[in-house]
Amino acid sequence: MISGVILFPGAGTNANHKSLVAIEDRIKKSSNEIQSHVQVRRVDFPYRIAGKSFPDRAPVLIDTVRKAVIQSAKDWGCATNQIVIGGRSMGGRMCSMAIADAENRLEVAALVCICYPLHPPKQPEKLRTEHLPRINCQTLFISGTRDEFGTVDELKKATATINAKVTHEFIDGARHDLKNKDDVVAELVTEWVFDL
Repeated sequence: MISGVILFPGAGTNANHKSLVAIEDRIKKSSNEIQSHVQVRRVDFPYRIAGKSFPDRAPVLIDTVRKAVIQSAKDWGCATNQIVIGGRSMGGRMCSMAIADAENRLEVAALVCICYPLHPPKQPEKLRTEHLPRINCQTLFISGTRDEFGTVDELKKATATINAKVTHEFIDGARHDLKNKDDVVAELVTEWVFDL
């Protein structure tokens, strides 16, 4: 039984990004319709709260994910493995790294990566995949077919190393920002979460 969903933003935005709000609204609507009481929380990283534009280093971001999950589990009266975590671009990547942390693994129900930044644009050799084989929970990847941070084939190949069920949803013609696709993304995430 899923108790809640925690969402994190990409590097250039904050937790009020319209796509994250759309996901929260859609999950809450579905939760009310089927009386499942799934909680949703959107969380900002410390550099955003401090008014900075450049992200903190990965250990700080990963620690933020971990603390948010532990606090939410306490607030919601559930175990961390009843919580789905994820986010857009960097937010989803930091969630994946928290789950894959060999020394301090974060146990959650599932992971959602929206427009996962597989590599920097035009630098396919700089893959951000080393930790993927250590992910041990169901994972949903939502990306555009024209994402500059990873092609469809690149993402499928990289995520094949994950040691759990992986679901891919590709939005035709969309780039990394998934512009004007917030409702589509919200529907995909919500359906997947309620099918867990």
